[in-house]
Formats: sequence, structure tokens, C-alpha cells
Amino acid sequence: MQREVKSINDILTILKRRRKTILIPVAAILAVALIAALFLPRIYKSTSTILIEEQEIPREYVTTTVTSFAEERLQTINQRVMSSTNLLEVINRFNLYADLKDRWTTEQIVEKMRKDIKFETISANVIDRRTGNPTAATIAFSLAYQGKAPETVQQIANVLASLYLEENLRVREQQTTGASNFMEDEMKSVKSELAAIDGRLAAFKQRNLNSLPELSQVNLQELDRTEVNMDQMQDRLRTLKEQEGYLQTQLASIPTDAASSDKTRLNELRVRLVELRNRYSDEYPDVKQVKSDIATLEKQLRAAGRDALTKPDNPAYVTLSSQLASTRSEIDSTRRQIAMLQGRQDGYRGRIAASPRVEEGYKTLLSERNNLQLKYDDLMKKYMEAKVAHGLEKEQMGEKFTIIDAARLPERPVSPNVPAILLIGLILGVGAGAGAASLQEFSDNSARTPEELSRATGFPVLAGIPEIVTCQTQERKDPKRRLIIAGSVAALVLLLAVFHFFIMDLDIFWAKVLRKLGM
Repeated sequence: MQREVKSINDILTILKRRRKTILIPVAAILAVALIAALFLPRIYKSTSTILIEEQEIPREYVTTTVTSFAEERLQTINQRVMSSTNLLEVINRFNLYADLKDRWTTEQIVEKMRKDIKFETISANVIDRRTGNPTAATIAFSLAYQGKAPETVQQIANVLASLYLEENLRVREQQTTGASNFMEDEMKSVKSELAAIDGRLAAFKQRNLNSLPELSQVNLQELDRTEVNMDQMQDRLRTLKEQEGYLQTQLASIPTDAASSDKTRLNELRVRLVELRNRYSDEYPDVKQVKSDIATLEKQLRAAGRDALTKPDNPAYVTLSSQLASTRSEIDSTRRQIAMLQGRQDGYRGRIAASPRVEEGYKTLLSERNNLQLKYDDLMKKYMEAKVAHGLEKEQMGEKFTIIDAARLPERPVSPNVPAILLIGLILGVGAGAGAASLQEFSDNSARTPEELSRATGFPVLAGIPEIVTCQTQERKDPKRRLIIAGSVAALVLLLAVFHFFIMDLDIFWAKVLRKLGM
């Protein structure tokens, strides 16, 4: 039968009538929560806080080769520290999860430890030096480990912090060492290339010693000087030839002696022979004819008893003959000088003609050499910077991790949360009791008031007979009432005592018990 709840008295009446239905679920669920809070394993947590400090020397003086952001390096270090090898080493060192080794695989145990390790970054708003805008930057991070034994939890938290510090130092030193080694290898490679191109440049200079671009002006000046000397020699040769012709003419008009005209003719033929030999070879017809005439005259002179080889005795003739011989000697010398100057002139012209081609090849080699030199100088500068950065990291003066809050011995467990469990148990118990009472109330079709009876039957109620309480009935109800009241008070006192015990003393109690047991 549906009943209308119109006032608080109606609610209190229902609660009074259904108190057993409400109290039994509350007590049962609260007892289960209490047992769960008592027997769930205690989990302790220890945390280390590590600060990320910037390098001590200003970046304007020393630029580090570690250019990645702190967040990236932290993620990289975290992956390396959380590797199966490192975690297995820690597990074996402290004999962790001994109760799980027979039931779980190694991968499951390692994954369990990863879940027990909590890694969190701590950020702050800073000004970005490159853009000048405010941005969030990681300035620290925390490492926490949770487990059953407080001392072991503290030790593992400290070990994990040490692993992060060591891994950061190793990674930074490895990066700076790798950078300096790479720069050194590149320098050696470029230096060998420089030596090779220097050898090619020296060989090229040796092959084109006289046609190098820097000698072009010298070659032009020498060519001009040679041409001037050539002109002077040509003028001198013409003058000497004119003098030779004049002397020949004078010599031809002067007899060598008073003997006869045959000797004069013989001398003229000899002079003629000399002139022809200067121009032609002995096979030339005119040379042969003059030689034949000379032989005929000498034969005639010998037949007449006069020696054709007798030296001339005319002083004027002798003087002119000497001058003519000297002139012809100078002519020969001048011709040789002209030939030498001609060879030099051809050489200088060849050098000047080859200079553009040599200059092109020389500039190509020189440009390649200059580029390599610039690359080598740049690598040398970077190598020195890398060496300084390596020294910075080696002396631990760069960006480093510093423990500002070491892991401490946990005094209270973080799990289970006893007050929360009891509160949830109480709420669930009250809810279950209220639900059971409501269900029982709404499924009860009995009429408890005249109004309900009148609505149910459709007839008015004429009279009501009150409950007749006898002495026997009163005697039976009083112990039950007292028992219920005493049980309720005891349960309330017990609940308050449990709350007080768990909140104030249970953590310390369990810690003392675990210390005595050596856990």
C-alpha cells in the first residue's frame, strides 16, 4: 500500500519501524570495510625531488654542445633508467617482489616496478631568452617509489635518484665527447684534403712555372724589353751590313800589291765566295762557279811562278781587309743575338698565350684550396668550442641535476586510505540500509493509520483500539530495547575508536611492527 510521507515525524516513524533493516546492512558493510582496512597491505611511498640547475659559466663565454631541451633529455634519461636491465638489477639487488617471482614472469615483475615508480616534472613560468615571451619550463622533477617496507622504499628512491644523476652526467659527457671526436675526425679529413690539394697546387706550379698568373706582368715586360732589343739588334745588323758593303767596295778598288791584276781578280773572287757562302751552301751554282774561277786563277798564278797565297803587302788593303773581317764577325755575333732574342720572344709569347688557360686551372685549384682552408678554420673553431664544452661537462659546471629533497623514511602508508575506506563503507552501509528499508516499506501493504485503512476499504473508521501492553509484553520488550540501545552505543563507540586508532596511531603501530620484524 502506498503511503504518503508528509512530515519529519513520518520519516522518523519509518526509521523507528525499520531500524533493524537499516542497522544490519550498515553493520555488515562497515564490518567488511573495517576488515578490509585492517588486512589490506600497507603501501609506503618515498619521494626525491631533483632540481635542474643551469650552467655556472654564462653561455656568452662557453656554449655547451648539449642543445636539447630539459624535457627531451628527461624523457630520454627516463627511458634509459626504466629499461629492463636497470630495473632487474635493482630488483635483484633488493630482492623485490619475492612473493611474485614464482607466479609472475620477469616481464610482468618489471612492469609492476615501472608502475610503482612515479616520475613527475615540475614546471614554472619563465621568460624565453630567444623570444622574450613567457613560457612554461621544466625546472625540477620528482621521483617516487612505493612498496611495502619503508626502509626499502627509501633506499630504492635514493637509488633511482642516483641513477638519474649518473645517467644525466653520462649522457651529457657522451654527447660532448662525441661532438669533439666528430670535429676532430672531420678536421683530420679536411687536413688530409688540404695536404693533397697543396701537392696538386705545387705540381701545377712546377709544370707551369713561367705561365702563372702572377708572372703575367713580368712576361709582358720581358717581351717588351726583348722586342726593343730585337729592334736595336736589327738596326745594328743593318748598319753592319752597310759598313760591310762599303768596305767590300773600297777593298775591291785597292790592289793587294803591284804584281798583276790577276791577284786582284783572285781577291775579288774570294770576297765574292765569302759573300755567297754567307748566303748559300756550297752546292749553289754561283758558289761552284766562283770556286771554279778561283781554282783556275790560282793555277795560272802558280804556272807563272807567283804564289796566290802570298799575303798582300799593300797597307791600305790590309787595313780594309781587317775592318771587313771585324765587321763580318760583328754581323755574325749580331745575327746570333737576334736568333737568341727571337727564341726568347717566342718563349714569352708562348707564356703569355698559355697564361689564361693556366690561370683558369690555377684559380680552380686555389679556390678549392681556399674553401677547404675556410672549412678547416671553421672546424678548428668548433673543435675548440667542443673541447671547452667537454671540459665544462667534465668539471660538472654545466647544466646539472641536484637533489634538493632526498628520499626520506616514510612514517605513514599512502595506501590503503583507512578513513576513506571506512567512510565509503559507512556511506554504502547507510545507502544499503536505506534502500532495503525503502523496499520493505513500499512492499508492505498493511494499514497502520485510520486514514490508510479508510482509503484502503472505502469505509469510514468508527473507532480505534490502542495497543494493549501487558506486564509480560513490557517485560519482553524492555531487554530487547536495552540490548538494541546498548549495541548501537557500543557500535558507535567502536566506530569512533576505530577512526581514532586508524587516523592517529595505526600508521605508527604498523611501522613499529615492521621494524621489529626486520621488514
